[in-house]
Amino acid sequence: MEWRNGICGATFGIGLIASGAALAADEALIDAPEITIAQEATGSNGLYIRGDIGYAGWRDAGDPFYRTFDAGTGSYSTTSFDGARFDKPLSGTIGLGYQITDTVRADVTADYFAGRFDGSSIGASPCAGQGGGTSCALSTTADFSALGLMANAYVDFGTLAGFTPYLGAGIGATNLRWNTTFASESCVAGGGACAGVPATTSFDGHDSWRFTYALMAGVSYDLSDRLKLDVGYRYSHIGDGEMFGFGAETLAGASGTKGFDDGLSRHEIRAGLRFSFW
Repeated sequence: MEWRNGICGATFGIGLIASGAALAADEALIDAPEITIAQEATGSNGLYIRGDIGYAGWRDAGDPFYRTFDAGTGSYSTTSFDGARFDKPLSGTIGLGYQITDTVRADVTADYFAGRFDGSSIGASPCAGQGGGTSCALSTTADFSALGLMANAYVDFGTLAGFTPYLGAGIGATNLRWNTTFASESCVAGGGACAGVPATTSFDGHDSWRFTYALMAGVSYDLSDRLKLDVGYRYSHIGDGEMFGFGAETLAGASGTKGFDDGLSRHEIRAGLRFSFW
């Protein structure tokens, strides 16, 4: 009987040990700290505002021209400006946008810039008051301003060390407003002799809305969670249209538009800030 009692005692002891170990394990699980598995970060979507300044180091005026009215025949002839250029390369932009996804955003912007047109030409017809056989050299100047309204879309690529490259495109319309145009005429002697002094004539400027498109490429840098520095390149083209009307020639029967521009292309380096509200 003693060996049976020994076996029972050993069995009871093993049971107590196992029960104690299980209880200790349960208490260890209860006291273990909670581990939270972070969800994968999602893209930040929301409104943003932007402001940019641009420098158009290269500008193409195309082939602007003007019409001359012949009162004797009632016909018009066309003369191109042999040399034409635009100055005042600075521009400014403000806009409101929305980050649609991690990679896609869109904004609407208002662009403003002003400039000055300088053009020269030599017409085959004599200047007003000059004799036959002479030709007329014309030097034309005019100031203008442009206000563009654009809708733009962008694709943002992956962000590395705070830098995010992007590509974009936009379409819209630009109101190009020409101020009074001044033309200085100088007689050029050929088969005839020049008389008198050079004359300066003014023409009323025209304004019109022009189709405009733009292509952009650049990179943004995260200054903070909400503020980005944006540096990039933009090519834009404004469609052609009217520059100025006829002056004193209307008394001889001329009508319509005298001067036409051939649109304006601008290659700009731009820098600005984008501030997000999310």
